[in-house]
Amino acid sequence: MIVDDEPDVMETLKDLLGMCAIDDAADFETAEKLLNRNKYDVAVLDIMGVKGYDLLEIAKKNGIPALMLTAHALSPDNFAKAISEGAKAYIPKEKMTEIDVYLADLLKAQKGDEKPYRWFSRLKSFFETQFGKGWLESYREVRDELEKKYG
Repeated sequence: MIVDDEPDVMETLKDLLGMCAIDDAADFETAEKLLNRNKYDVAVLDIMGVKGYDLLEIAKKNGIPALMLTAHALSPDNFAKAISEGAKAYIPKEKMTEIDVYLADLLKAQKGDEKPYRWFSRLKSFFETQFGKGWLESYREVRDELEKKYG
């Protein structure tokens, strides 16, 4: 499932994931109904514009792993919030052309075939460039969880 209020992002994701069966929603209400009605291998949720954190809570309640995808909410605080609230990944939209890799990591981790936060090791240098070296030190609980699961 993909939830994003930007039509161009939605189309790009559908093209990149053409090998997958995808339900999509451009607003909170539609996404909420789909998440409560259907079972998904993963939900790709935009943070801004569609109440992504509320959708994350619904997905988590329904046992659906969620990958948070963001451009406008790309910040250390939102990273920490997403992971603390149960997101399985936090991916910047500028890296969405690699979404298949991150989703494969997430799905393999769900089966126990991969470390849960492999996506983070792939994006660690990107986050350090965006947020500054040592940025994760301010978020000890999140850092400890990431290091325990991927390190």
